[in-house]
Amino acid sequence: MRDLAGYGTGTGPGTRLLDAAVDRFMRETGACGCLVYLLAPGERALRLAVLEGVPRQIAAHWTQVPLAARTPATDAVRERRLVWIGGQEEMARRYPLMALALPYPFSAAAAPIITGTTVWGALVGRWPSSHPTPLTRHERNAVLTCCRRLGLLLRQAADSGHPLLPGPEPKILAPLRARARGPTQEAADFADRLPGGCCTLDLDGRITFITTAAADLLGAGAVDLLGVLPRQVLPWLDDPVVEDRYRAAVLSHEPTSFTALRPPDRWLSFHLYPDVSGISVRITPASPAPAVETSEVLHPAPLAAPGRSTIHHHLMHLAATLNDAVGVMDVIDRIADLIPTAFEAQALALMIAEEGRLRIVGYRGYSAALMDRFDGIPLASDTPAVAALASGVPSFYATFADLKRAYPPAVLQDGKAAWAFLPLITSGRAVGSLVLAYDRPHPFTTEERAVLTSTAGLIAQALDRGRLYDATQALAHGLQASLLPHALPCVPGLDVATRYLPTAQGIDVGGDFYDLIHLDTDLAAAAIGDVQGHNVNAAALMGQVRTAVHATAGASPGQVLARTNRLLTDLDPGLFTSCLYVQLDLARHRACLATAGHPPPLLRHPDLHTEIIPLTPGLLLGIDPTAEYPETNIPLPPGAVLALYTDGLVETPGIDLDDATADLAAQLAQARGQTLDALADTLIHHAQRSAPRNDDIALLLMRPQQHSR
Repeated sequence: MRDLAGYGTGTGPGTRLLDAAVDRFMRETGACGCLVYLLAPGERALRLAVLEGVPRQIAAHWTQVPLAARTPATDAVRERRLVWIGGQEEMARRYPLMALALPYPFSAAAAPIITGTTVWGALVGRWPSSHPTPLTRHERNAVLTCCRRLGLLLRQAADSGHPLLPGPEPKILAPLRARARGPTQEAADFADRLPGGCCTLDLDGRITFITTAAADLLGAGAVDLLGVLPRQVLPWLDDPVVEDRYRAAVLSHEPTSFTALRPPDRWLSFHLYPDVSGISVRITPASPAPAVETSEVLHPAPLAAPGRSTIHHHLMHLAATLNDAVGVMDVIDRIADLIPTAFEAQALALMIAEEGRLRIVGYRGYSAALMDRFDGIPLASDTPAVAALASGVPSFYATFADLKRAYPPAVLQDGKAAWAFLPLITSGRAVGSLVLAYDRPHPFTTEERAVLTSTAGLIAQALDRGRLYDATQALAHGLQASLLPHALPCVPGLDVATRYLPTAQGIDVGGDFYDLIHLDTDLAAAAIGDVQGHNVNAAALMGQVRTAVHATAGASPGQVLARTNRLLTDLDPGLFTSCLYVQLDLARHRACLATAGHPPPLLRHPDLHTEIIPLTPGLLLGIDPTAEYPETNIPLPPGAVLALYTDGLVETPGIDLDDATADLAAQLAQARGQTLDALADTLIHHAQRSAPRNDDIALLLMRPQQHSR
């Protein structure tokens, strides 16, 4: 399968068409930024695949977005509609976490990428704050048209057997204008003749062009400034105001300015003019010097790498993100995405202490082969990672020589030049170690060491919560699994396939169930149902319903449901249950069905014609003890497939339930030449592709064989 990690450097037709679709969207809508998220089959998170006009360091916070999160992209996917955010105030009201991380005026739209009932991801566009609200009809149509193009492209790639899947890093498209031309000598001469100085920054804030006059004003050589972030050469520009004004210009696409003091006593004025390709900066002497300090006046600051404002921004987002993380793997994914960007590290390894060893549970920037060599080192080993864990004291090595002095046996294996080994400690106990590595020597300032140590504490707390979450989830799912049949009976003459997919989070458990009962030589019964709610009470009631159905099996389907209903109303659990019961006569090739408010079954005939079986529904179980449950008889010839399912297989936000059921029937009809197990997988895969699921799925397929006596 082709993923978008290779996509970043690939030249295949699918990748080129994706690039072209994004470029066309930018041209037709006048957007100043675009992000394409993809949803891989079976995943519960959107992954950023392509971006244009958005700095990587800003997008880093949202490279992976859980579907349960509140963001414009996830809301668009869940609700299957275009989401428009008209400005900063609306963003703060509807998406406070995003507004906290991006407190700048801009407008945005998000729309789902869909073909039929299959959700492939989401498209997000960004416009300047001056954009009128709402989108014009032309812009709205352009957004939806681009989503349709992307959906068709992704479907064609999947149908060809080479799906485009999101990789670990998004592909960053250079702005069209930047690809079309570069600076000319005439333009450079023109800029040099202007009073004051000027330079250009790319979207990541690096200097791509600077005049001699600007370099003189800044007090550095032009050669030293090209290709770097200003603060890396000019420590007096490492200030929160600089970072804030840069982000404001990039995101709002509005001019902004600030005044800074170049030591010892020279004031300079900076005016920033952004567009889709970067920022033009005009630098002039500020005279007279400002008499009153304001939030946009800078004073000399000590060099910190990375910038203090950048670190503060990333840490604020990290704290909020880790607070929402569930489970150890979710915590690991978020750490691995955010930490290297926040501290400008090139590699990361996260280790947890287990059974006397350090286990690597997540990494970035390292090869899998290297991680395999270090995975599982004993806690008795004399290594920096083990020492940090054992002592609870972090260690920092600016060069390999520093590391070698502390650990003479050390051998350079990772090709890095500087390291930070941080203990992960929570509630006074160590749970693991975090290693950050840098490609070049990295002198860790006192401030940076303190911030890294604090960050390790946040990570340790999140991992501890994640472990507790995983333990409670495993306990809950174990309870649920114990109430479902461990194995179905073998019924001669009947092929059976089942699937059960719990989707509840945390300690919640669902009440979906299925069962198969062998009644006699040629008789069998099947049941499927769904207890209202997702909690321990729902699971317990599900067990009682299964027991009641078993106790009354052998009676007619209507009687089985009626007796089970009377039992539930006597128990008065406060929860209602849907149930479909089928009695199969394999000798006569017939089936008798009754339903208590359950979704209708599907019947695929031997010629592959598939129909939705119309049943007269009775009341849900547990409401009225006198309720009756009409029966329906249908032919069930050898080779036919009878599909029973719970509503989690068909319920899709924004899609009519009847349409979703008809679509499921079409999928069943189109699946040719498959075993029953493969057919079950096909239906489950279709459901996972159709939309994010917020309910459990139970599926029971039955196919009678040719009967012989």
